[in-house]
Order: sequence, then structure tokens, then C-alpha cells
Amino acid sequence: MLEFCTPIIYASVKTLAFFKRHFQSSLEFNKIQKASQAVNSKVNVVSVWHEDVKINFGEEDPKIGGYAIKSLQAAVEDLKNDQIDVLVTAPINKHNIQSDEFKFPGHTDYLAQELQGDSLMFMVSDDLKVGLLTDHVPVSEVSNQITAELIEKKISIIHNSLIKDFNIRKPRIAVLGINPHTGDNGVIGSEDDTVLRPTLETIKNTGQLVYGPYAADSFFGSKNYKNFDAIVATYHDQGLIPFKTLAFGNGVNYTAGLNKVRTSPDHGTAYEIAGKGIADVTSFKEAIFSGNDYF
Repeated sequence: MLEFCTPIIYASVKTLAFFKRHFQSSLEFNKIQKASQAVNSKVNVVSVWHEDVKINFGEEDPKIGGYAIKSLQAAVEDLKNDQIDVLVTAPINKHNIQSDEFKFPGHTDYLAQELQGDSLMFMVSDDLKVGLLTDHVPVSEVSNQITAELIEKKISIIHNSLIKDFNIRKPRIAVLGINPHTGDNGVIGSEDDTVLRPTLETIKNTGQLVYGPYAADSFFGSKNYKNFDAIVATYHDQGLIPFKTLAFGNGVNYTAGLNKVRTSPDHGTAYEIAGKGIADVTSFKEAIFSGNDYF
């Protein structure tokens, strides 16, 4: 990894020394005060805090969530000021990061506020790319949030990202339906007929290759997804369940639509195996490699 990038970890040398002892690692860290002091061919650490932190593996702790946010805020500030080129985030617990100062359901929403552009959660692997119309919102609110304006904006972000970031000249995009069986002509909901289909027709008239809506229950099992460069899911689990089933461990969460590059692995915090040294590093490694490619 040191041959193609200069890693900078935003955390604490004391905290990393704890992990080093726990995992009996020989990895050496280069302590720096700011990103501009980073040394090539070394693992650099910007110490965001200096006090000792008690870590209990696998336990949810709001204090630890607070330190995660300190790291995120420091790294994003350097990203905004061009002190670093790419941001790769580790998984966070969306519950223990909440505070009076930080009220976001996840990284993507915070980055949307801090960086320029319109953010979109884009799950990508070599064979599958899935974007979301709505991400971290309750299922009960999904249909209310899906408007013609939102559909046009999100598909535009995906279309532009496929061209700019993935070098696909004329992207083919499939869109999944909102309701089961795309509403069955209004029998199972009217949103597909009143909002989604008319908006897709409008988008098609601009020359974009957009298709659907497709019934989500059979779309992936029938291998239809292989006929498209990207799939747009209407809500979180509709898109992420098939993505993680087909690409788990090799996928990357890429935040498309922003003026900076941010990636992360396609998995969560995995408290049940924390501290055991058995986590699969593949997705995190892919996030680093992909971030370097997209920059």
C-alpha cells in the first residue's frame, strides 16, 4: 500500500499503540501534528486527541462515538482544505455518534453538508453498481420523499458519476419500482404510476438511457442487473440487500456527486468480532484502492 499512497490516520498515537499491543503488531506509526507533515512510505498519524481512551471491544459507548466524530471532523476539514486527496472512512455506529453537536444518520449526510455538490450513496463492485433514491430514512417515509425532483437529481448524479468516475460513455441505468410488482396498475400503491414512470419518461427524453421501473423481487435473481451499468433502488434495503448478497466483502461504498472523493467498506462495525483479529480486510482495502482510482 505504501508504494502507491501515503496513508494518514486521524486518531491518536496512544489509541493506536493500544491496538498495536493488543494485536501484537509490529507496524510502526509516524506521529505528525498536521497532514502537511506526512512522510511518504510511512503510516502517518495525526493525533486528534492526546488523552488516554478506555476501549472495551464490542461494547457500544457514546464516548467512543464522540472520538469517532472527532476523527471524521478533522479529516473532513483537511479534505476541504486540500491537505489530503481522498477520504476513506471506517464503519461507525449510527447510534452512539449522536450528540447535541452531531445529529446526522451517517457519514453521507454529514459530507453532504460539509462538501460541495449533492451526495449519493453509490455501492460499487466490479460487476454491480447500486445507487439509492433514499438512504437512511425510515421505510414509512420513503414514498413521501420520492418526488420527480428527487428522482431526476439522483439519476443525474449516477449518470454523471458513471461517465466521469467509471469512464462509461453511454451509461445504461435500470430503476427499481417503489411498490411490490411496481404497483400492479395501482392495486398495490399508485406511486409507480403517478410519480416514477412519468419522471423516467421525462429523463428518457433528454437522451439518457434509463429503463424501468422493474419489479425488485425478481430483478437480481433473474440476472437482469447484468444488462445495466447501474441500478437505482428506491430505498436502502431494496438496494443494499442484493448488493451485499452478491458482492459482500468486495464492494465499496462510494459517495458520488461531491467535489471530493470519499469511499468506505461495504460492511458495518461487527461488534460481535471486535478485538478478535478475524475481520476480513478485503472491503476496506478495496475502498482504499478505489479511492485512489477515483481521485
